[in-house]
Amino acid sequence: MKYSLLALLALGLTIGRAHAQERPVLGAPPVVLPAPTAPAPAPARPVDAAPTAPEIPVYTAPGTRPTQPAVQPQTQPPVIIEPSNSSPSGLELPGREQARKAAQQHAEQYTRFFIYSGFGLGYSSFSGISQFSGSLSPALGIRLTDRISVGPGISYAYNNYGFGNYYGGGPTTHISTNNIGVKVFGQVRVIDQFFVHAEYETTRAQLLEQDQNGNLTGRTVSRTVQTPLAGVGYRSQISNRAAADIVILYNFQDGYNSIYSNPVIRFNFLFNIGK
Repeated sequence: MKYSLLALLALGLTIGRAHAQERPVLGAPPVVLPAPTAPAPAPARPVDAAPTAPEIPVYTAPGTRPTQPAVQPQTQPPVIIEPSNSSPSGLELPGREQARKAAQQHAEQYTRFFIYSGFGLGYSSFSGISQFSGSLSPALGIRLTDRISVGPGISYAYNNYGFGNYYGGGPTTHISTNNIGVKVFGQVRVIDQFFVHAEYETTRAQLLEQDQNGNLTGRTVSRTVQTPLAGVGYRSQISNRAAADIVILYNFQDGYNSIYSNPVIRFNFLFNIGK
């Protein structure tokens, strides 16, 4: 009985001491618990600049070559159409640009005025007399239409006569003459680059003198000669403003008083001027 009471007393003291430790003690410093630490952040995953779609495997039969992926067409930047004097809306109908260029070329090719210069060469022989002639004939052309042109000009002709059998087979004698004149010409373009050419020329010429029987005296005399010429020609366009012609003319005043021998072949050059 005595030992039982002692055991109970000891148990009560133990319980009371435990409760006393759990009570707060006045004036004692507060107990500070450490703050919970946040877990370290996981490293950032690199992000691709241009994510690509996952590749889908394609079955390829044995013995065949794999097909290449189709190449996507590249997009072109938009075309900005600006308005112009000929197209206020900025839109070009089909063929309008070609028509405008053709009109500009036509305007440059068929200006109102042009310079028409040429030179000619000729050779003939009759009654034992040979004649070599060369001529230079610059002119100013005026287009009345795209097909019809007229204009004034000047001319210079040089002739060299050779006398051989005419004087009984003696030594050949040569006589040279110079001729200066004025003229007017006209052209009509017939088809494509073919045209008809005609001109009338008045020339102060040096001619071979003849006696009353019509025989040559071996001297020259100055006279005024009227020369009508007509023929055909072909034009080769060099550029919009330049062309070259070859013209074959017939002299309707051929004879001893003629300054050009038939046929008269000329090579002319045309240069457009102005607008």
